[in-house]
Amino acid sequence: MTETSWDVVIIGAGASGLMCAATAGYQGKSVLLLDHAPKAAAKIRISGGGKCNFTNLDVTPDNFICANPHFVKSALSRYPSSAFIELVERHGLEYEQRELGKLFCKARASDLIQILRTECDWAGVTVQVNTSIQSVTFNESLEFAIETAAGTVVSPKVVIATGALSFPKLKATGFGYDLAKQFGLKVIEQSPGLVPFVFSGKWQTRFAELSGLSMDVRVTAGDKCFKEAILFTHTSLSGPGILQASNYWQIGEKIELDLLPEIDVYQTLLALKQSDGTLSKLLNQYWPKRFTQMWLELHPLVDIANASNECLKEYAAQLTHWALYPEKTAGYDKAEVTLGGIDTDEVSSKTFEAKKQTGLYFIGEVLDVTGQLGGYNFQWAWASGVACGLAL
Repeated sequence: MTETSWDVVIIGAGASGLMCAATAGYQGKSVLLLDHAPKAAAKIRISGGGKCNFTNLDVTPDNFICANPHFVKSALSRYPSSAFIELVERHGLEYEQRELGKLFCKARASDLIQILRTECDWAGVTVQVNTSIQSVTFNESLEFAIETAAGTVVSPKVVIATGALSFPKLKATGFGYDLAKQFGLKVIEQSPGLVPFVFSGKWQTRFAELSGLSMDVRVTAGDKCFKEAILFTHTSLSGPGILQASNYWQIGEKIELDLLPEIDVYQTLLALKQSDGTLSKLLNQYWPKRFTQMWLELHPLVDIANASNECLKEYAAQLTHWALYPEKTAGYDKAEVTLGGIDTDEVSSKTFEAKKQTGLYFIGEVLDVTGQLGGYNFQWAWASGVACGLAL
């Protein structure tokens, strides 16, 4: 490829990049979409167990973590989840609604990728994968020169949609952060998000023995609380409730589990005492037997019939405020998203153009915007991609 010129060059053919490319193409722009990976939209393909939780019926700014909580409001209001649902329905995508408003592809995530690729085709977008970027510079002609392994690309406008650090096996890199720093933009420190917790010592051993068990609990980290399932694995504590909590947890802090969120535990224990029932039988109504066994080994309450009310109150507190101290998270290999990123104060919330560099735009996960689990991160990709695409 020799030197070519385009109205817009978008680097990163993931969710936000594809959305932005199609939107800009429909505005009549000549668009080149580049990616260093062998295939577009690799993260879409593997997300949600291969079915991609592509949005949520109820999306609000409160579902996002950002140093500036107001930043997400403009794009989300201009391109709500209903707009993306309308898009996929026009293409005949079969999808299913799961708990808490989550929408998944009914068959496979590749059906969604095909829709995005079709939109790009209809909009006249040129997609080029397997193309590594060697440098991006801004010249005296007020144009960007993008040096690639296949030659030089020139454009007055460049959109960075390179994602973040999670899923390094899918060739995720910090390219977007490095480029932002090159042009003088502040970048907030990153850490893995929506990620399992790893424990050490006796807890690692105990949890490994419970591997495969799932329980519905209420998980609290910091000042955030999530009532969703947790999952014990051979190496970690995972499941939706844990992934949600991981976004709000700091190293050294505890998480708290309410192991019986559906009942008034103290009143239930009082009733059990009066009926001369057994604690194990009660707990087995709500928990897998293996967990009940572990819990009663750690927290025996042998003679419930003669236990004082104060003792039952303390036991209820143990069941509803079980404190655990993770050693660390499972890292970027297991993280679904990356916390932190390019400081949103450096970018327009309406156009996504960098305030310090004309013609340079940042969208999607490379920004300091992280959604909770449930389709919110994809909705941010669609919304930021469309808002930017319309402004190009």
